[in-house]
Amino acid sequence: MMTEVINVHEAKTHLSRLLDRVRAGENIVLGKSGEPYARLIPYRVVEPRRAFGALRGRLRVPEAFTEPLPADELEAWGS
Repeated sequence: MMTEVINVHEAKTHLSRLLDRVRAGENIVLGKSGEPYARLIPYRVVEPRRAFGALRGRLRVPEAFTEPLPADELEAWGS
C-alpha cells in the first residue's frame, strides 16, 4: 500500500485540516520533494508502567517493624 507524501508547503497551508485527519485516526506522512521526512500520528497519553520490585534493595524494613507500639505511641493514635 503506497502512502501519500504531503509536501511541507501543502502541510503549512492546510495544517488545521491535516490535524483533523490525524485526530480521526489517520497517519500523515510529511516530506520534501516527495521524499518522506516525518509522520503525524494521533497523540495519546501513555501512563508509565509500574515495575514490580523496582525498589528492591533500596528500602530496609527495621526489625522492630512487627513489634507492638509503645503505650505512648498508641495513645497518640487514639487507641
